[in-house]
Amino acid sequence: MNPKISTWHDKRVWIIGASSGIGEETARQLLTLGAHVTVSARNQMQLERIALAYTHAYASALDITDHASITSSHAQLMQRWGKIDLVLIVAGAYNEMRADSFDLAAAERLININLRGIYQCLDVVLPSLLKQGHGAIGIVGSVAGLSGLPKALVYGPTKAAIINLCESLYLDLRPKNIGVYMINPGFVETPLTAGNDFKMPALMTAPAAAQALIRGLVRGDFHIHFPHRFTNWLRLARLLPYRSYFYLVHKFTGL
Repeated sequence: MNPKISTWHDKRVWIIGASSGIGEETARQLLTLGAHVTVSARNQMQLERIALAYTHAYASALDITDHASITSSHAQLMQRWGKIDLVLIVAGAYNEMRADSFDLAAAERLININLRGIYQCLDVVLPSLLKQGHGAIGIVGSVAGLSGLPKALVYGPTKAAIINLCESLYLDLRPKNIGVYMINPGFVETPLTAGNDFKMPALMTAPAAAQALIRGLVRGDFHIHFPHRFTNWLRLARLLPYRSYFYLVHKFTGL
């Protein structure tokens, strides 16, 4: 559904949310494959630690909730490269929340990072990609956005919105020669999942998740999801009648 990528040599990739987890590992692997990568996140020291280890890596700190900082980072990047082949928006936050412990302040924080931040990035990068007439955008959501899950009262809806957003972007941008990748991981060992107190089926390491993500990019997949043995189960479960779906969720989560 997107053009296949035959080589990463000299590709210009901007990864937003690259200071840890999937974003960091994807940056490292793409750099090893020959790409030029700008790593962005709030943690400048961690970004510099990554960048110093590779010839074609650059560190550019930003806050995804701050439009001005995204604009500044983008301007620096364009001055250096003149174009962008791929923007990967990996940044996100997680707070477990249920209806009996609803916290509006925490909900607003998640929405600002996981959804409003995505739109702020799009506001900055879309004009450049459209002017170029080529390139691609990948947005990391979650299989938690496929359907309602316990403890995901706010996190899940933000990721559901990303699924809808990516589908709409694809319809608008592919006719203009711009690729769109919707990336929905299952459970991955990252700082976001470290505090989970429930069973995480098919838990992946961050390096394995990055490999799966890059394989999907190379194949030109629109929907990149992993690990398939878990994500395909959730994709199937969302098609069941609600009575069956709710029963299975309660059975397998115990929640």
